[in-house]
Formats: sequence, C-alpha cells, structure tokens
Amino acid sequence: MAELESPSVMPKLISFLSSLLKRVAESNDLNHQQQLHQKISVFHGLTCPTISIQSYLERIFKYANCSPSCFIVAYVYLDRFTQRQPSLPINSFNVHRLLITSVMVAAKFMDDLYYNNAYYAKVGGITTIEMNFLEVDFLFGLGFHLNVTPGTFQAYCAHLQREMLLMQPLNLADSSLSLGKSLKAHLCFNEDESSSHQKQQQLAV
Repeated sequence: MAELESPSVMPKLISFLSSLLKRVAESNDLNHQQQLHQKISVFHGLTCPTISIQSYLERIFKYANCSPSCFIVAYVYLDRFTQRQPSLPINSFNVHRLLITSVMVAAKFMDDLYYNNAYYAKVGGITTIEMNFLEVDFLFGLGFHLNVTPGTFQAYCAHLQREMLLMQPLNLADSSLSLGKSLKAHLCFNEDESSSHQKQQQLAV
C-alpha cells in the first residue's frame, strides 16, 4: 500500500504491533493453566530477552531493509501460526524469535531482494544455525501457507489503520486468549475472500 511508504506511518504501525504483541505475551504469561499444556519449541528462550518488543521490532525495521508490506504479511503469518499451533501461544519467552522469523519469511516471500539467514540472525541476536531451525519450524507451523491474497492484505491493513486512528486498546479481559484467538475475535473477518476472482489473485511480489 502506498500509505505504508509514508515516513509517519511505519513508526505508528511498529508501535501498535509492539503494543499488541506485548499485551498478548503478558496475558499468556499469566495464564498458568494454559502454560501447563504448552509445548516447548525452538522459539522458546531460556530467559526472557532484556530488549523490549518495541525496541526489537524497531531494530528489525531499521536493519532488515525489507519493504513495509513485509510487516503486514508478518502480522498475517503470526496470526496464522497461532491459530494452527494453539499449544504454542505467544509469550515473553518466544515472541522475539517469532518476530524475527516471521519478518524474514515475509521478506523472502514478498521482496525480490532480501538478506540471507546469517544477516537476519545478526539482526535478531541469535546464531545462524538457530535462525535456520526457526525458519524451518515456522514454515511447518504455517503448513507452508505463505500466500496472502490482496483481499486478506487489505483487510489486515484496514484493521490496523482503524486501530491506529481510534487508538482503541485491545481487549484482553480473557487472559486465555492466544494471539490467533484474540485477533480472530478482534478483526471480525475471515481470510476467505468474498470474490472468487480475488481468490485466484496473488499478492504481487
């Protein structure tokens, strides 16, 4: 979207996405009952990173040099991942690794030119071997469902634009919500397009 190219838009988008992920992670951290059934994955760190989610996302934005659209697509991927992997809800131990992986995968899918895994590993503060494992697990977690139709892309953009304008806080009264469940309830739309023509289109790369 042309609006994403505006210098004033991306900082607001980064701030909103950071706030959303922070709320979801903290909510899942407090949900002890859900944590009992959580799987330990390659995305889980032994300790919570000291860098905040917003600072980490700002670092990715600064050094990844990917197109602004990649952050929307990464947002879509995170939603899909949490819906397909309910036993791996986003929390403070895995949110940073999920972020760097989702942006890297989105850049590879969206952009003609992108950095390799070793570069993204440096940006994310992890080893190249770790980055490789994270990418493989993320792709399998998504079921390799990487295509984002124009309708889905526009719907997520419209949601984010509304939220940034209205500055309405995400309601996480139910602390058992994972990112996928909370987004599904909050976005109020399906990825299924209403037009068969839109279903056949692919997001331009």
